[in-house]
Amino acid sequence: MQTILFLCTGNYYRSRFAEHLFNYLARKHELNWQADSRGLALERGINNVGAISHYAKTALAQKGITLLDEERFPQSALLEDFQSFTKVIAIDEEEHRPLMTERFPQWVDNIEYWLVHDIDKTAADEALGQIELKVTQLIDELSKI
Repeated sequence: MQTILFLCTGNYYRSRFAEHLFNYLARKHELNWQADSRGLALERGINNVGAISHYAKTALAQKGITLLDEERFPQSALLEDFQSFTKVIAIDEEEHRPLMTERFPQWVDNIEYWLVHDIDKTAADEALGQIELKVTQLIDELSKI
């Protein structure tokens, strides 16, 4: 099984949406890939309520993706995550490259970066639409391997 790790700031909204959408589509396409997600700065999510953003939850539900009642709470990225996952993608290069440089400098240039801003810069439906497009493209690429 190949593994992919999605990173965002708080592991609450963008990376969680990407994780669940990727896993749903990977199963649908019978890919031997499994996604997980982590946050690079959980301390910045002091106003986050619950295990996962209601924006992510609602968008996933609209796609028929049901989450468990016991959905896990956000988790911080650890050094061993970068060593154990096949592929690592940070959701917003502008926001996450500086965090990678500060916290995981040896990995800053060894991961992929997307450019999907957080809710303070991009409306949730637009950001989640961008993530959906990127995840769908990723699934298509992995299907050809």
